[in-house]
Amino acid sequence: MRPILCSTSSLLQRFISSLLVKFKYNDSFSFLFVFLPISGNIEVLHNNKWGSVCDDEWDSVEGRIVCEQLGFPGLKKITHSGYFGPARRRFWMDNLFCEGHEKELTDCHFDGWGVNDCEPTEAAGVICQSPAGEETLPEIKPEFYEPKSRIHYSQRMEIRLRGGRVPNEGRIEVRLNGGAWGSICSDGWSLLEANVVCRQLGLGYARDALQTDYFGGADLTPVLLSGTECYGNETSLQECLHYDFSRGTSTCHGERNHVAVVVCHILAPDLVVDYFEIERTAHLEDRPMALMQCAMEENCVANEAYDIQRDDPNWRYVTRRLLKFTASALNAGNTDFRPFKDKSMWEWHMCHMHYHSMEVFATFDIYDAQGNKVAQGHKASFCLEDSQCLPGIPKKYNCANFGDQGISVNCSDVYLYNLDCQWVDITEMNTGLYTLKIAINPEFKVSEMSFDNNAAICNLLYTDTYARVDNCRLERP
Repeated sequence: MRPILCSTSSLLQRFISSLLVKFKYNDSFSFLFVFLPISGNIEVLHNNKWGSVCDDEWDSVEGRIVCEQLGFPGLKKITHSGYFGPARRRFWMDNLFCEGHEKELTDCHFDGWGVNDCEPTEAAGVICQSPAGEETLPEIKPEFYEPKSRIHYSQRMEIRLRGGRVPNEGRIEVRLNGGAWGSICSDGWSLLEANVVCRQLGLGYARDALQTDYFGGADLTPVLLSGTECYGNETSLQECLHYDFSRGTSTCHGERNHVAVVVCHILAPDLVVDYFEIERTAHLEDRPMALMQCAMEENCVANEAYDIQRDDPNWRYVTRRLLKFTASALNAGNTDFRPFKDKSMWEWHMCHMHYHSMEVFATFDIYDAQGNKVAQGHKASFCLEDSQCLPGIPKKYNCANFGDQGISVNCSDVYLYNLDCQWVDITEMNTGLYTLKIAINPEFKVSEMSFDNNAAICNLLYTDTYARVDNCRLERP
């Protein structure tokens, strides 16, 4: 078993190290804590060195495997965006893809040891369920034990940007009831919270949400708010959730001098899923694995297919049942949608003979009536281009010849159903009624006007001979 670690902060490392023996769940791995002994950022041991796990495609399936591997009864919540502070070690694992039956995180598919494009703020974490009867440390009761709450409407909150080169950027400062100005803890700060700030200040939309001291840090203005969590459609930061601030102090658990920073702009893209195209094109196909070798290199099939490839000498003649469909995303915003990775970081894919600029642009998931994920599609990465545009709109972006990638205003990026990986492998799924969810920009890595139209939620009827997708609606990923 490969060791796995949950760490929350390095400030109390010496104190925590003294408790490792007491909180050791088996001989292979331990669980470090500061705020709760059941939560933290995930780290794994490879080549005798600890490394972090990136939050790209990090979801409850992977989180449950981690908690069970650590000896806990189950998962309570997964965390993204360095919720417990930024990653302090190199990233060992990125784009984890687990089916749910794996016993260890390393049994899942991922890009390869050390292969990643992640920033320290993209650390993945978990909050596990407490073991029955397990004692926790009563002495450590920081604000993470407190529930999050909104600031009461009777409180008067003011907000401003400071330290920026231009008026629409800088560190965020807030004050309550005319008191002293303070900054916001950077842990978990994302575009969702940044969008609320820009909207409240009348500066448009968030182009970037940063965790940095570039515009001045906590040494200039002490941290006043922590644990800030917004849905994204609030009109004021006061409506978002925060940890208790009534004691007059707030603790940041990552880089102590880093604070929440935003860059606002009046222009932003806005992607909309074309669910009519999904309903129109959804169908079943039984495909021999001999025709899926390129797709299997990109982890586009269920894990059972790889077991067959390993154990059956005639695996090439085995068929997989695929739910195929066309996915189209229209940019209805007022500026182009561009990948967040620099062009120098794009990856060449030999199978497709072009560069991919985004690892997680779309996700395809199927849920049963109880809300359990029973199947998921997995594309290793994506190439973004103007597949079709409204009349009079010229195409600007093209995947061929290392061209610039993106989606222009009033243009759509269309992934036709006959393309590799444009499917969900449902070979092991029973017939019945399900929910199909197609989401674009699901991890909110690129700024948009709104994320409420980024997912199509549809009814899926799956029978032995056909599949029907209908009653689709637009929702948030």
